[in-house]
Amino acid sequence: MRTPGSPHRRYNPLTDEWVLVSPQRTQRPWRGEFELVQLEPVPEYDPQCFLCPGNLRANGLRNPRYEGVHVFENDYPSFSADSGEEAVASDDLFLAGSERGICKVVSFSPRHDLSFGQMESSQREAVVDAWAQEYARIGALPFITWVQIFENRGAMMGASDPHPHGQLWAQSSLPTQARKEQEMQQRYRERSSSCLLCTYVARELELGERLIYANDAFVTLVPFWAAWPFEALLIARRHARDLAELTAVERLALADAIGVLTQHYDALFSTPLPYSMGFHARPTDGEEHDEWHLHAHYYPPLLRSAQVRKFMVGYEMLAEPQRDLTPEEAAARLRET
Repeated sequence: MRTPGSPHRRYNPLTDEWVLVSPQRTQRPWRGEFELVQLEPVPEYDPQCFLCPGNLRANGLRNPRYEGVHVFENDYPSFSADSGEEAVASDDLFLAGSERGICKVVSFSPRHDLSFGQMESSQREAVVDAWAQEYARIGALPFITWVQIFENRGAMMGASDPHPHGQLWAQSSLPTQARKEQEMQQRYRERSSSCLLCTYVARELELGERLIYANDAFVTLVPFWAAWPFEALLIARRHARDLAELTAVERLALADAIGVLTQHYDALFSTPLPYSMGFHARPTDGEEHDEWHLHAHYYPPLLRSAQVRKFMVGYEMLAEPQRDLTPEEAAARLRET
């Protein structure tokens, strides 16, 4: 399939949105902001770190001397499980309501210096197991509809602590991005009697031009509609709806796919690549949701180097997302690393 080499738009069937692709803009001179990158040795243990084993956290509680994955309640949560159900306002133009939820932190390792890509396979698998267990356990609570597992990596992406960790926010409502994907996957299933992402990943495997890595159970690729320069989509090859449905072999394959992707990312600009990533799985409202297909989004902001990032401003904020590097070029560069 040939894609235009001149400015064109691409459709995102997961969100019903478009992205403008402008390949010629990679040649423009850059006199804007440059990020200061300091690659200093990272210790195995940092006595000032709020997440290292045995250390005091900001709220005065002390971490246990954990030896594997450590999951605990967020000290400064965005949700409360005790929030009421009453509407704060009910006018058509001023609609608001309370929201119940739970926030947790998932420390990937007691080691302060290990990223996901640097861990041994057994350590990565332990993180995947923890994600799956927390998704199932918290999702089973009667007031939880959505479980969002995510990681903000690097200060550029707002990580408040450099210790390798992620978060889990679970809430009573279906959030905006999940609602968009819910509607589009359901619409595709009703129209074609098949799964949107099953069909999509089969086509991408056939074409090969946007693939980054594939194993027996998962595929990583730069999506056809990617907005961020080196955005990636991680998709289950089987029609699994959530992390809890994965077999032990598939969880190991997921840990492998994430590890390889982060290794490609870190080799891209010879620096730990910042990103935000998160899983999208079926809602936990008690419905079957056969239209849902497990996947994860990766959004790294860097564009040209470790010092130059992509800004979503101006046109992107007021019109629609725009990218300079084509997804095919981005995938090729990631494969080459």
